Amino acid sequence: MVTLVGIVILAVALPAWAGITYVGLVRARRGDGPPPLRPPRLRRTPARKAAWVAGLAYLAGGAVHLYGLSYMPFLQPEDACWFGVGIMDSPDSSSALPVSLVCHGIEVVPWWVNPGLLVLAVTAVAATVASVVLAVRGSRRAAAVRRGA
Repeated sequence: MVTLVGIVILAVALPAWAGITYVGLVRARRGDGPPPLRPPRLRRTPARKAAWVAGLAYLAGGAVHLYGLSYMPFLQPEDACWFGVGIMDSPDSSSALPVSLVCHGIEVVPWWVNPGLLVLAVTAVAATVASVVLAVRGSRRAAAVRRGA
């Protein structure tokens, strides 16, 4: 254990300390100060938050759908049943939406894939509509404020 700690100190800590010290010495010699501050970020409006939620829901829905499709037979259908149920035979039925693969009366795709897709699709559509509505309301409010000022 002591040897491992010594190796970590020699391999990580000392080079990092030397690099930090070198950068500090170079900055002191040049007279460089800290890097300039970044401009402030735009305010996070409710429309922008809803758009982020919609984007994440679309992304997660796509990932869940691809996961469900990974159970589908593409090149050799009998392999899908072999890996899913352990029977070397062609599937009884399969579909991409709702995601389903049935081999000898046994559903191979996990039970949570289709309800998860439904929840994520509803969330994505609702958040998209909410984002558009909030953006339109916000722009109308801003225009009213400008007219009134």
